[in-house]
Amino acid sequence: MFPHLPNQSGYHKRLKAARGLLCQAMLLVAEHSPSWFDDVWMTDATPVPCGASRETAKRSDLAGEAGYGYCASHSRFYWGFKLYLVCTGDGMPIMWCLAHPKLGEREVVTAMLERNHHVIRTGQILLADKGFSGQPFKQSTDQMGLRLLRPDRKDETYTNGNLGGVRQWIESVNQTLKGQLGLEGHGGRTLDGVFTRIAQRVLALAAGIWHNWTLNITSKRSLIAYDH
Repeated sequence: MFPHLPNQSGYHKRLKAARGLLCQAMLLVAEHSPSWFDDVWMTDATPVPCGASRETAKRSDLAGEAGYGYCASHSRFYWGFKLYLVCTGDGMPIMWCLAHPKLGEREVVTAMLERNHHVIRTGQILLADKGFSGQPFKQSTDQMGLRLLRPDRKDETYTNGNLGGVRQWIESVNQTLKGQLGLEGHGGRTLDGVFTRIAQRVLALAAGIWHNWTLNITSKRSLIAYDH
């Protein structure tokens, strides 16, 4: 009944081999977007679950790379990675990385900024949350020419307030990645596979924002026209 059974196309295998090009394409798209010159960048982290059961954590090819973490916004534990993102006000990704959930946020963002120091402009504002407090992180950003802006902690004197309104920007960017681009449903089972599938989604977000700038659409992060 089936004289010919087609083999797998190998598309994803070729895509994994070109994962470095995905990152280069994202940066190229960002550089050609007007928001590249924004004075305010934002950073935050969001969970990237890769499994739910104990057996998955033990037998997965990601064992030893992924780990258990806690998502305070959803009050749940997960097994996987954390996606760290630095983006502009309209959501255009500037830099990103995946890290073990147990690693400190300040250490990961510091390493990511140092690796991408060539795109940092002196006087650039970096908007972060309360978790990025501490003198060592502040000194690191100052040395890079960044001006750190974060909500005040309860035990600190008033400096910036709670920054509640502007902090919603980065939360909405994460929600776009999760809701419309299926961040948590990536389906990756190997380290290269997870990285490639997350890179695809970050690149899709960047391409959508760039295209909306080209068409002069008011809401630059609106992906409704492409969500079919």
